[in-house]
Amino acid sequence: MAAIYGEEWCVIDDCAKIFCIRISDDIDDPKWTLCLQVMLPNEYPGTAPPIYQLNAPWLTGQERADLSNSLEEIYIENIGESILYLWVEKIRDVLIQKSQMTEPGPDVKKKTEEEDVECEEDIILACQPENPVKALGFDISENRTEIEELPPIDHGIPITDRRSTFQAHLAPVVCPKQVKMVLAKLYENKKIASATHNIYAYRIYCEDKQTFLQDCEDDGETAAGGRLLHLMEILNVRNVMVVVSRWYGGILLGPDRFKHINNCARNILVEKNYTNSPEESSKALGKNKKVRKDKKRSEH
Repeated sequence: MAAIYGEEWCVIDDCAKIFCIRISDDIDDPKWTLCLQVMLPNEYPGTAPPIYQLNAPWLTGQERADLSNSLEEIYIENIGESILYLWVEKIRDVLIQKSQMTEPGPDVKKKTEEEDVECEEDIILACQPENPVKALGFDISENRTEIEELPPIDHGIPITDRRSTFQAHLAPVVCPKQVKMVLAKLYENKKIASATHNIYAYRIYCEDKQTFLQDCEDDGETAAGGRLLHLMEILNVRNVMVVVSRWYGGILLGPDRFKHINNCARNILVEKNYTNSPEESSKALGKNKKVRKDKKRSEH
């Protein structure tokens, strides 16, 4: 690969087989650039794919998900074969297609994003924006009112399945400003910032309007944020935010990934007394399913 791509290919850790390749739509005049970070397990290419991460400050959640799906399809179609070259060229094709569209390059989309992302020696920060919080468009003012102080953040027990790891983080929040503060603080942690996905949802009860202010984010894991928010609605929690980090381990989990995301969230909500006991929470989930079934029966 070094012979093929020259200076685009970067060795992060030769012993651990960690590499990084900078891919552009045009070598001489790049408009779109992405950094593919890979770790080659001992089982590669026989029985395991490369463990990878896509890094670019302009890469949106949906674009990341689509590109990840394409790479995983290439692996499935070529199990047992070396696929790095195919992955690199697939990414390059996507960048070329993007450059041929009418949309401007990333340098005019967000002033807060780094125009030129440098490869770092640290694999966790390799080819990421200098400040991932800025890339998310956060504007954290230094002049915080008392109610807008950074709330305490708790971390749940990780769940690992087929080399993918899931971990929940929880913080009490009473305003959207605190939501941004919590995310900013979490992204200061190198491990959390390097997660493949950081899915989150929050619910804030507005006493004056007797309504909930709530929102969620998939961060590339399609529909995961909505499922997480739905769980929080079922458990009837309020004034709390849950972030679930997922580190992809190279093996597709299918629907099980959603189960792990919700289990992580539910466990920390129960542990921190935002909901009832585990048994009562299970009853609430079961009751909700029963209501949906009864509703369907009444419609027929």
